[in-house]
Amino acid sequence: MNSEGIELDLGKAADAVVGVTADDDGDLTDMLGELRVLLPSAQLLSAFLITVPFNSGFANIVASEKTVFLATFTLSILSLVLLSAPAVQHRVIRPLTDRAGFKRLATRQIVVGAVLLAMALTLATQLVLSTVFGHGVGIVFASLTGGLLLLLWWVLPKVLRAKGHM
Repeated sequence: MNSEGIELDLGKAADAVVGVTADDDGDLTDMLGELRVLLPSAQLLSAFLITVPFNSGFANIVASEKTVFLATFTLSILSLVLLSAPAVQHRVIRPLTDRAGFKRLATRQIVVGAVLLAMALTLATQLVLSTVFGHGVGIVFASLTGGLLLLLWWVLPKVLRAKGHM
Protein backbone atom coordinates (compact mmCIF):
# COMPACT_ATOMS: atom_id res chain seq x y z
CA MET A 1 0.00 0.00 0.00
CA ASN A 2 1.39 3.41 -0.87
CA SER A 3 1.54 6.40 1.45
CA GLU A 4 -1.63 7.84 -0.09
CA GLY A 5 -3.51 4.66 0.76
CA ILE A 6 -2.29 4.80 4.32
CA GLU A 7 -3.27 8.46 4.60
CA LEU A 8 -6.77 7.74 3.32
CA ASP A 9 -7.17 4.80 5.68
CA LEU A 10 -6.08 6.93 8.66
CA GLY A 11 -8.52 9.62 7.60
CA LYS A 12 -11.40 7.17 7.33
CA ALA A 13 -10.49 5.69 10.71
CA ALA A 14 -10.41 9.16 12.29
CA ASP A 15 -13.77 10.01 10.74
CA ALA A 16 -15.25 6.77 12.07
CA VAL A 17 -13.92 7.41 15.58
CA VAL A 18 -15.47 10.87 15.86
CA GLY A 19 -18.50 10.29 13.64
CA VAL A 20 -17.75 12.88 10.94
CA THR A 21 -19.90 12.56 7.86
CA ALA A 22 -19.39 14.01 4.39
CA ASP A 23 -22.05 16.68 4.97
CA ASP A 24 -20.86 17.66 8.46
CA ASP A 25 -19.77 21.28 8.33
CA GLY A 26 -20.10 21.77 12.12
CA ASP A 27 -18.84 24.71 14.07
CA LEU A 28 -15.15 25.55 13.85
CA THR A 29 -15.48 27.43 17.15
CA ASP A 30 -16.11 24.11 18.91
CA MET A 31 -12.99 22.70 17.34
CA LEU A 32 -10.90 25.66 18.44
CA GLY A 33 -12.20 25.22 21.99
CA GLU A 34 -11.17 21.56 21.95
CA LEU A 35 -7.73 22.51 20.71
CA ARG A 36 -7.38 25.02 23.56
CA VAL A 37 -7.60 22.05 25.92
CA LEU A 38 -5.30 19.65 24.05
CA LEU A 39 -2.58 22.04 22.89
CA PRO A 40 -1.38 23.19 26.34
CA SER A 41 -1.04 19.55 27.40
CA ALA A 42 1.13 18.75 24.39
CA GLN A 43 3.11 21.97 24.87
CA LEU A 44 3.73 21.36 28.56
CA LEU A 45 4.77 17.76 28.03
CA SER A 46 7.08 18.71 25.16
CA ALA A 47 8.64 21.52 27.21
CA PHE A 48 9.25 19.15 30.11
CA LEU A 49 10.80 16.54 27.82
CA ILE A 50 13.06 19.10 26.14
CA THR A 51 14.70 19.81 29.51
CA VAL A 52 15.22 16.17 30.55
CA PRO A 53 18.44 15.43 28.61
CA PHE A 54 20.06 18.53 30.09
CA ASN A 55 19.55 17.22 33.61
CA SER A 56 22.77 15.81 35.03
CA GLY A 57 21.06 12.56 36.00
CA PHE A 58 19.96 11.79 32.44
CA ALA A 59 23.35 10.28 31.60
CA ASN A 60 22.87 7.76 34.41
CA ILE A 61 19.59 6.25 33.23
CA VAL A 62 19.71 2.87 31.53
CA ALA A 63 19.59 2.51 27.76
CA SER A 64 16.04 1.14 27.77
CA GLU A 65 14.80 4.24 29.59
CA LYS A 66 16.60 6.43 27.05
CA THR A 67 14.68 4.56 24.36
CA VAL A 68 11.43 5.23 26.23
CA PHE A 69 12.45 8.89 26.47
CA LEU A 70 13.11 9.05 22.72
CA ALA A 71 9.73 7.49 21.92
CA THR A 72 7.97 9.79 24.40
CA PHE A 73 9.67 12.89 23.05
CA THR A 74 8.96 11.95 19.43
CA LEU A 75 5.27 11.21 20.14
CA SER A 76 4.93 14.45 22.10
CA ILE A 77 6.44 16.60 19.34
CA LEU A 78 4.36 14.86 16.64
CA SER A 79 1.19 15.41 18.67
CA LEU A 80 2.08 19.07 19.10
CA VAL A 81 2.60 19.44 15.34
CA LEU A 82 -0.70 17.71 14.49
CA LEU A 83 -2.71 19.55 17.14
CA SER A 84 -1.41 22.96 16.08
CA ALA A 85 -1.74 22.27 12.33
CA PRO A 86 -5.47 23.11 12.02
CA ALA A 87 -5.00 26.59 13.48
CA VAL A 88 -2.09 27.39 11.18
CA GLN A 89 -3.84 25.90 8.16
CA HIS A 90 -7.01 27.84 8.92
CA ARG A 91 -5.03 31.07 9.04
CA VAL A 92 -3.14 30.32 5.82
CA ILE A 93 -6.19 29.14 3.84
CA ARG A 94 -8.57 31.95 4.89
CA PRO A 95 -11.14 32.57 3.68
CA LEU A 96 -12.34 28.98 3.70
CA THR A 97 -14.18 27.91 0.56
CA ASP A 98 -14.89 24.36 1.77
CA ARG A 99 -15.69 24.48 5.50
CA ALA A 100 -16.83 20.85 5.63
CA GLY A 101 -13.67 19.64 3.91
CA PHE A 102 -11.49 21.71 6.20
CA LYS A 103 -13.28 20.41 9.27
CA ARG A 104 -12.78 16.80 8.10
CA LEU A 105 -9.06 17.43 7.58
CA ALA A 106 -8.70 19.20 10.92
CA THR A 107 -10.67 16.47 12.71
CA ARG A 108 -8.36 13.81 11.31
CA GLN A 109 -5.31 15.75 12.47
CA ILE A 110 -6.78 16.34 15.92
CA VAL A 111 -7.74 12.69 16.40
CA VAL A 112 -4.33 11.40 15.31
CA GLY A 113 -2.66 14.11 17.44
CA ALA A 114 -4.76 13.08 20.44
CA VAL A 115 -3.81 9.41 19.96
CA LEU A 116 -0.13 10.39 19.85
CA LEU A 117 -0.57 12.62 22.92
CA ALA A 118 -2.23 9.76 24.83
CA MET A 119 0.68 7.49 23.95
CA ALA A 120 3.19 10.17 24.98
CA LEU A 121 1.41 10.73 28.31
CA THR A 122 1.42 6.99 28.98
CA LEU A 123 5.12 6.68 28.19
CA ALA A 124 5.94 9.82 30.20
CA THR A 125 4.22 8.22 33.20
CA GLN A 126 6.34 5.12 32.72
CA LEU A 127 9.54 7.14 32.31
CA VAL A 128 9.06 9.29 35.40
CA LEU A 129 7.79 6.59 37.73
CA SER A 130 10.37 4.02 36.59
CA THR A 131 13.11 6.50 37.33
CA VAL A 132 11.72 7.43 40.74
CA PHE A 133 10.19 4.16 42.01
CA GLY A 134 11.51 1.41 39.75
CA HIS A 135 10.53 -0.33 36.55
CA GLY A 136 7.64 -2.36 38.01
CA VAL A 137 5.87 0.68 39.45
CA GLY A 138 6.43 2.57 36.20
CA ILE A 139 4.85 -0.20 34.14
CA VAL A 140 1.84 -0.53 36.46
CA PHE A 141 1.06 3.17 36.54
CA ALA A 142 1.72 3.63 32.82
CA SER A 143 -0.75 0.81 32.15
CA LEU A 144 -3.30 2.48 34.43
CA THR A 145 -2.74 5.84 32.73
CA GLY A 146 -3.08 4.32 29.27
CA GLY A 147 -6.21 2.46 30.34
CA LEU A 148 -7.76 5.60 31.83
CA LEU A 149 -7.01 7.61 28.69
CA LEU A 150 -8.48 4.86 26.51
CA LEU A 151 -11.58 4.67 28.68
CA LEU A 152 -12.26 8.41 29.03
CA TRP A 153 -11.09 9.69 25.65
CA TRP A 154 -12.31 6.90 23.36
CA VAL A 155 -14.56 4.25 24.95
CA LEU A 156 -16.85 6.42 27.10
CA PRO A 157 -17.75 8.86 24.29
CA LYS A 158 -18.53 5.97 21.93
CA VAL A 159 -20.70 4.27 24.59
CA LEU A 160 -22.55 7.51 25.38
CA ARG A 161 -23.18 8.18 21.69
CA ALA A 162 -24.34 4.57 21.10
CA LYS A 163 -26.82 4.92 23.98
CA GLY A 164 -28.09 8.19 22.56
CA HIS A 165 -26.88 10.27 25.53
CA MET A 166 -24.73 12.60 23.45
